[in-house]
Amino acid sequence: MSSEPRASRKVRTGVVVSDKRDKTVTVSIELQFQHPKYGKIVKKTRKLHAHDESFDAKVGDTVKITETKPISKTKMWRVTEIVERAR
Repeated sequence: MSSEPRASRKVRTGVVVSDKRDKTVTVSIELQFQHPKYGKIVKKTRKLHAHDESFDAKVGDTVKITETKPISKTKMWRVTEIVERAR
């Protein structure tokens, strides 16, 4: 065994945009970064598929997802908690 500590897993916060599939939600994450040449703040949206074993997350909920080992071809994230419920 290696004596190096395990790398921490990535954690992202986003909004559920779809919960139609079985045990899977689609989470939209907005990334903000400064353009390397022009300096303007640019927004980019990413959609990630996350595993939701308990069917708790609904459309509009803000959720926290954590990176995990690949569950399927497109799922490499798992819903860890629901930060805010949709109204």
